[in-house]
Amino acid sequence: MSWLRALRETARSGLTVERRRLAPAIAARGALGLALVVGFSLAVFGPAVAASSAFGAFQAAIATFQRSWRPRPTLALASGGSLAVSTFLGYLTGAHLLLFLALLLLWTFLSGLAWAAGPTAGIIASSNVAIMLVTVTLPTSVATAAGHAVMIFAGGLVQAVLVVLLPVRPWGAQRDALADALAAEADYARRLRHDPVAPFDPVPLMTARSAAAVTPRQARRRPAELHGPRRLAERIRPVLASLADPAVGAPAEGPQRDRVRELLAAAGTVLDAAAHAIRHGKPVRLPPAAVSVLRTPDTGTILADRPHRAALRLIALLGDVVETAEPRTETSPGEARTGEEAGEEAGAEAGAGAGAAAGARARAAHPSLAARTRPTLLRLAPVVLAKMRAEMRPGSPILRHAIRVSAVAAAGYLLGRVLPFGHGYWAPMASVMVMRPDFSQTYARSVARFGGTLVGVVLASAVVQTAHPGTYLSAALAVLCAFGMYLLMRTGYAVSQVCVAAYVVFLLGMEGSGVTQTVRERVLLTLLGGLLAMLSYAVYPAWETPRLRGRLADWLAASGRYAAAVAARYADPAGPGSPDVREALLSARAARVAWHDALGLAGHEPVRHRGLSHAAAEGAGHALAEFGRAAMLLEAHLPERGAPPLPAAAGLAEALRETTERGAKAVRERTVPVWDDLRETVAAWDTEVTDPLLRKAARLLLDALDELSAALSDA
Repeated sequence: MSWLRALRETARSGLTVERRRLAPAIAARGALGLALVVGFSLAVFGPAVAASSAFGAFQAAIATFQRSWRPRPTLALASGGSLAVSTFLGYLTGAHLLLFLALLLLWTFLSGLAWAAGPTAGIIASSNVAIMLVTVTLPTSVATAAGHAVMIFAGGLVQAVLVVLLPVRPWGAQRDALADALAAEADYARRLRHDPVAPFDPVPLMTARSAAAVTPRQARRRPAELHGPRRLAERIRPVLASLADPAVGAPAEGPQRDRVRELLAAAGTVLDAAAHAIRHGKPVRLPPAAVSVLRTPDTGTILADRPHRAALRLIALLGDVVETAEPRTETSPGEARTGEEAGEEAGAEAGAGAGAAAGARARAAHPSLAARTRPTLLRLAPVVLAKMRAEMRPGSPILRHAIRVSAVAAAGYLLGRVLPFGHGYWAPMASVMVMRPDFSQTYARSVARFGGTLVGVVLASAVVQTAHPGTYLSAALAVLCAFGMYLLMRTGYAVSQVCVAAYVVFLLGMEGSGVTQTVRERVLLTLLGGLLAMLSYAVYPAWETPRLRGRLADWLAASGRYAAAVAARYADPAGPGSPDVREALLSARAARVAWHDALGLAGHEPVRHRGLSHAAAEGAGHALAEFGRAAMLLEAHLPERGAPPLPAAAGLAEALRETTERGAKAVRERTVPVWDDLRETVAAWDTEVTDPLLRKAARLLLDALDELSAALSDA
């Protein structure tokens, strides 16, 4: 992609306004906290302290909007506390240019490294640095600086208290994540009716798994219906695939296929009903038509062998999903209901007689389904530091981002002091707020911030200069702008920046400093900050395009380990829920998501493909997805614990592991991998194994790897 086209697309992306579901109650809560802090500070301490405390409350409320599974009060307190410390240290060094530059370089460098802990940490850290550049200009002595820091933290504390006292849809994010996972399974079931080999995006399942990790305090309060359905959704997916795929399931046409389509449609309906119940905290309402499809005894007379067993397993699992999704389900704290009673009830309702077996399988597969634990905020600190240290290596995109953002912030601050505009902090503040570790977001946000600031400053300055609002009216207008920002935050960065720019004008206008700087000067400084951010990425980039082959190789190696773990279970049966299979599956999913994320970023970069064209990348991704699907078909029919072992499966597992590791090395070295050893193993497998499912699945694995080689040979 050329630079001109990349700039045009990123500019269009930055200025795009999306139609998103708004959260007026949450926005009003954040604005209320800001109003309480500003009103109290104005009445007791005056405009300068009110401006500082307002920034603390404003940023703390923004922190509670970030996508995080942690309690929202924790985010507000972390934001307010870190901003208070930053402001106080910034004021202590503000009178000495070199000391302040050193602090600014250190703070921005650490904020850049904070992206290693995730977007939430990175956004909060970057925002704190940007706001610090404003708040350090407000105090007039060390004592007042300490008072400002206390009030900033108080602003975060007020927001945290309001989150506790005025909860809005508690556990809403976790409910949405789990409901999205079940809805994705429902959509997958419906697509399988028309396309038996339809692909499945595992991201909703991964998101639900992340949401299921809770702190000890959350584990004691989590609603019962959020305990078990995610595990069941994980187990339903391979059963759906094996039931639909003609290679290992029912024939492509005929009465059996018609019956499979009916079961898939009913499964989609049941999963949608469970998703709706979990999302809204209401009882599950099953359509009678879907229930009758699952209860009818015709399934046993139409389907036979593996399709019949897959149908029985699906019916039992759906019964478990309905049972665990009920909001009044009784469970012990932090445990999922996966015992025999749920399976027996599901089997009785479906008339399949397989519920008890399914429940026993679930309990054997997962003897302890205690809640996944998430460390508390204090215990999280060493984890974050470890992740930041891990990024201190050559070639790390996070390290490059940290170096870029610290250099740009220092350069912007110096330029702001040299230029005769006054309030030079606008330039580095704009740079820090728009810079992200990837190219597309940095450039899109730069354009959006300039456009939003231009509109917001013009409108707010026009109001100030024509209406001349007093201190309290300026404070009220600032709170109103903050409410607009909270409300429209997710509709687009440009829209939110209109509100932010106006908010700053009115807030500083409380003490008369908002009109000392013309519209032209503020806009020019914001433009300067955006240009510095864009220039830094062009000079010192961290492109994803050259790393695509490495991402693909990681996915291939992880998928090979997953397939090998599944095959090894046939040689040493340990039940459907073997821990090694589960861990290998999660690693393969993570590698797949990393590949798709990198591919999406690379698609917007002005870099040539360097050996992996768009067509080759698409073909290789499709091949590895098929490889994973073939392994999943094998996983859907894993033998029960204690079943007769299949010695030949050990050789297949070893061949899969070694061949895919060598193939991953070939991909990294820009050569086409060959699979001769695996081909010989599969040929011997066909003569030693009589089970048609196992023979077909092994051939599907080999065919997928051959497709991968064909795609890479075109590169």
